[in-house]
Amino acid sequence: MKTINDFNFENKKALIRVDFNVPLNENFEVTDDTRIQAAKPTVIKVLEDGGSAVLMSHLGRPKGVQDEFSLRHIADKVSEVLGVQVKFVYNCVGQEAEDAVADLEPGQVVLLENLRFHADETTGDVAFAEQLSKLGDIYVNDAFGTAHRAHASTTIVAQFFPENKCFGSLLAKEIESIDKVLSSGEKPVTAVLGGSKVSSKITIIENILDKVDHLIVGGGMTYTFIKAQGGQIGDSICEDDKQELALEILKKAEEKGVKVHLPVDVLGADAFDNAANTKVVPVDAIPEGWQGLDAGPETLKNFHEVILQSKTILWNGPLGVFEMENFAKGTIALGHSIAEATQNGAFSLVGGGDSVAAVKQFGFGDKVSYVSTGGGAMLESLEGKTLPGIAAIEN
Repeated sequence: MKTINDFNFENKKALIRVDFNVPLNENFEVTDDTRIQAAKPTVIKVLEDGGSAVLMSHLGRPKGVQDEFSLRHIADKVSEVLGVQVKFVYNCVGQEAEDAVADLEPGQVVLLENLRFHADETTGDVAFAEQLSKLGDIYVNDAFGTAHRAHASTTIVAQFFPENKCFGSLLAKEIESIDKVLSSGEKPVTAVLGGSKVSSKITIIENILDKVDHLIVGGGMTYTFIKAQGGQIGDSICEDDKQELALEILKKAEEKGVKVHLPVDVLGADAFDNAANTKVVPVDAIPEGWQGLDAGPETLKNFHEVILQSKTILWNGPLGVFEMENFAKGTIALGHSIAEATQNGAFSLVGGGDSVAAVKQFGFGDKVSYVSTGGGAMLESLEGKTLPGIAAIEN
């Protein structure tokens, strides 16, 4: 795996694909700079070598040129995070961009305009990618969040740098972290899969059954498994057409020697509402008119024991409706269990939108080994797919 540490950037211009698709408020101020912070080590390495950095990214899903999606809104924040005054260019290809890059001195950074202002970016147009390739001597992909898309700037452009292409430090870390879970991690390996639907996790489950020793199932997809086994789930969320699939998963897991841990009790509510009446009930005896919205105390005790025995942990998806305070306790308790295991020497990887949001919301970000920055890309990696943005650097 070629990374930025395999290159010296002295007097070189690094064309770096970053993921600056950050949230903005109504005043176009960045409300969460995590992704900018994540790209910092790669940019600083280039500058400290005596090189210059050309940053390219998308922002949102613009239809043509739309000012609210202009990366100019984030240029000051990027300057602040990097500690270097970043120059902004109002295009990402063409004369204006080429002139700005030609004027770059070692130690300087330029931020190009939103790649997706050009439809050729998302269609993976080769001529557009070739125009981008003129803006650097070495291509660095550091955008894990878009590595699953074969776009011009994430995949196609790499072919114009046959020898001079590499992973940035963030993307390298993402690849290493997923590899630890899927192949090189110390056993026992435990995967915690939460969230509401079995259907959205089925390919992940099928891919990881050969790699894990324990599978903890939580969140809304619990009830599909419980109903399939003949349990009463009241009004809980359930994918009736996936019951057979749930039983197949349990059978496959048994055949492969994987222990599946399902909730034994849940916090039931008489409405999908933070102010609803609640009571703890057995997971397979939820009364009519009630629904399970969080894991119960016995379940959390069981999960805690499994996690503390684990040496490698993947967490993808919450255990309850954590957006509502009264149903967040299970997800918070799980976070504490994983944090404790990590402190005891386990490797823990958190990925997927909801679990990352929960980790940030409840302050576990620095208590786990790694928090993935790429939702869709992370899930596709766990499904065993080869991501085009990664393949483009490795081939």
